[in-house]
Amino acid sequence: MALYLDPKNDLTFKRVFGEHPDLLIDFLNSVMPLSPDRWIEELEYLSAEQVPDVAGKKNSLVDVKCKDKSGRVFIIEMQMLWTDDFENRIVFNASKAYVRQLDKSQSYHLLQPVYTLAILNENFNSDDERFYHHYSIVNREHTDEVIEGLQFVLVELKKFKSEKWSERKIATLWLRFLKEVDERMTVLPAELAENEQISRAAELCMEGAFSPEELATYEAYWDWVRIEKTIREGTEARVRAEGKTERDQLKTERDQFKTERDQLETERDQLKAQNDQLIKKQDNIALKMIKKGMAVEVVCEFTGLSREQIEELIKTG
Repeated sequence: MALYLDPKNDLTFKRVFGEHPDLLIDFLNSVMPLSPDRWIEELEYLSAEQVPDVAGKKNSLVDVKCKDKSGRVFIIEMQMLWTDDFENRIVFNASKAYVRQLDKSQSYHLLQPVYTLAILNENFNSDDERFYHHYSIVNREHTDEVIEGLQFVLVELKKFKSEKWSERKIATLWLRFLKEVDERMTVLPAELAENEQISRAAELCMEGAFSPEELATYEAYWDWVRIEKTIREGTEARVRAEGKTERDQLKTERDQFKTERDQLETERDQLKAQNDQLIKKQDNIALKMIKKGMAVEVVCEFTGLSREQIEELIKTG
């Protein structure tokens, strides 16, 4: 029997962050790029209807939505699998949340920023060693000038290493909690246990805190993730195979074209050699006719050569 359940699962993630606002506040203030004077003090959860999801969203996505007392909206997502359309989807979701703040009778000055925090269990940028990616709307020439409307933070858990973020201790502990705690853990590391908030979060993930029905839901979520991963990998393998087949076909066509080109060049060279032989033979006949005393006009008529060509032959022959 496992002592802890994985906090990245839909059930446990929402138990920790979707039911305990104080834990979510501590998590967001630690991980998000918020200055101390703009830290979240209070928040309320938003229903799915207030911030709509994309139709047909993947089951590998877990999300919690809330807003603080100043009206700022926060969308927190736990994404188990990476797909090519993920970036577009988070922009779409955040934009929907931004627009839905107002009805037709309200003014734009009432709009508050929307922040998206996406925790990724897969890498989306293999060429970049950084695990923390902060995107905002900035002036490209003066990057300190920021439009506050939408901001996005993407955290790649697999790249995360605590020593790389030592200056943000609480954030490091929260990310370690998400990355390290799972069914294989029997003892919570001392660094995590010493933090009151994270210790509470770990207790909420203990298997004994869940009913048999909830544990069945927990396992069903992992089944969905495995199914999605299998489908994705199968699709990628099929695309690679189709791409290989297409590349092979193009290579065959290219080789065939090269063979035909080489054949045409050989035939051209053969025709040129035959033509050179005919010209040489014609020149020899013309010279023989001249040596026998035949008039140039007669030689021109029988050989098809011009007077100038025959005169040149006489000079060189």
